[in-house]
Amino acid sequence: MIDEAGQRACDWAFQVLQCAPGPIEAIGSDASQRRYFRLLPCPNGSPPPHPGLTRSVIVMDAPPDLEPLDSFIDIQKRLADANVHVPEILHVNHDEGWMVLSDLGSVTYLEKLTEGHVNNLFEDAHQALLSMQSLASTQGLAAYDAPRLLAEMNLFVDWFLTHHWGVEPTDEEWAQWDLVCALIIRWALDQPKVFCHRDFMPRNLMVSQPNPGVLDFQDAVLGPVTYDPISLYLDAFISWPRSDVDESLERYRQQAKALGLDVPDQADLWRRMCDFMSAQRHLKVIGIFARIAYRDGKPRYLQDVGRFFDYLTDTCARNPELAVLARLIEAWQNRQTASGS
Repeated sequence: MIDEAGQRACDWAFQVLQCAPGPIEAIGSDASQRRYFRLLPCPNGSPPPHPGLTRSVIVMDAPPDLEPLDSFIDIQKRLADANVHVPEILHVNHDEGWMVLSDLGSVTYLEKLTEGHVNNLFEDAHQALLSMQSLASTQGLAAYDAPRLLAEMNLFVDWFLTHHWGVEPTDEEWAQWDLVCALIIRWALDQPKVFCHRDFMPRNLMVSQPNPGVLDFQDAVLGPVTYDPISLYLDAFISWPRSDVDESLERYRQQAKALGLDVPDQADLWRRMCDFMSAQRHLKVIGIFARIAYRDGKPRYLQDVGRFFDYLTDTCARNPELAVLARLIEAWQNRQTASGS
């Protein structure tokens, strides 16, 4: 069902495309306030003087006060110039927050991966990521700096720990939390910096030609070299054996090294870099999912936080420096008051 605001965006798109109105398919929203609609060709064509679409396109409806288009446009150009397959921007209405984009298809990596199509898809994703990290311009990109990294981890405290679990840390726990965050941030800041998509996960990769089509890139920053690779394999909606993840991440390191990217020579150091970076991201995502559930009224996101706690358990178990984080989470979980948690 398309509401009045969505219909206005689609009507504008038909107008700027100079074609007759045709079928519209609402394809939902992501974790932001953006919404998307697919305009489809008329099944039987349209009579002159206004012919119908010959191929489907995507309409983005982004509230300009919440999701301005400037960043999307900027990052799209950087990635297109790096030969990464991203949607082509066909028309823009800045005042209303509307955009017409080329359609990269309707099948995500997530759908295909659950069917067992793994090796070729991941290899294509590696090649896109290598192009992104080696060729995409980082000039003027915001830095993934200490305040940003800390603010993201504090989403876990603000939205999941205190809001969802109903737990208020003790003074000693606050001190331990601060030390853990400082440790994780140190590992992140010490890594080589590259173009960082920040959400390079299977649900944002489309099965397309060339493969993959890359979506949801507008929040890109200059960030740690491990961030996007771990996002690909330690996903919110599908899990792999940890040994497979380690093997895949090591294969990416070797490919990146061969391409001249600044990655370590030592496989074990790379593994630890990935682990500490993943701890930051896991805490951030748990917090974001809780925020989406309570602030945006999308409680289904809380169904997937258990996967990230499992990731954190594995990561803390093999990195002694993170044992304090495991103890904190265990203590907080034992004190939780949220119903049904």
